[in-house]
Amino acid sequence: MPDPIDIRQQALDILLIADPWDKAVATQALHQSVEQQGYGVSSAQLSPPAYPGRPEKPELVAPRDLPRRRNNRETGHATLIHAICHIEFNAINLALDAIARFADMPEAYYTDWLQVAYEESTHFEMLDAHLETMGFHYGDFPAHDGMWEMAQKTHHDPLHRMALVPRVLEARGLDVTPSMMKKLTSSGDHRAVEILEVILREEVGHVKVGTRWFNYLCEQRDLDPYLTFKE
Repeated sequence: MPDPIDIRQQALDILLIADPWDKAVATQALHQSVEQQGYGVSSAQLSPPAYPGRPEKPELVAPRDLPRRRNNRETGHATLIHAICHIEFNAINLALDAIARFADMPEAYYTDWLQVAYEESTHFEMLDAHLETMGFHYGDFPAHDGMWEMAQKTHHDPLHRMALVPRVLEARGLDVTPSMMKKLTSSGDHRAVEILEVILREEVGHVKVGTRWFNYLCEQRDLDPYLTFKE
């Protein structure tokens, strides 16, 4: 019988992969192996890098320097789909980083975030495949690095990470998704709407995961969850 997989070390190895499609496939393979083979969780202090593995494209620019995502004859609404695809790629990295970076959490924490990473990888693949039908791929338009900047600001403490990434950034995504779906429906892109319906349903679960572990850490530290989150 093979040795159990060290989820944290494997997550770090995948975090370092630069190619987005290879990263997605490796994430899904790890998820499947953990389900079939069993796993272990190292208590070692690993050293995730300041930046994850990522491709040379898309070009990362300040949010104010991004071109407005308006439909035009050349790109249609591909820039909007690309922006969502970029978010999902970053979300894979954020989930893997949450596994690798923070030691001494309960085992369920690591399997929860592996499930999140797996789902984010399928979101990325669906969106990129849809971009291909429009004649584009992930990397063809500029993007910003706001999600990873928040990851860097919360590297020091899992409580801060749980509060500010799933419970703020991902929750904001839930708020704006219905309006994006309405826009895409009006433009006739029913496949994009189907993809966003899947993403919306699964991202609700991701916010719940963040809330579960935020509340756990507050309990461990004898903190009031409401006041701590507000702070």
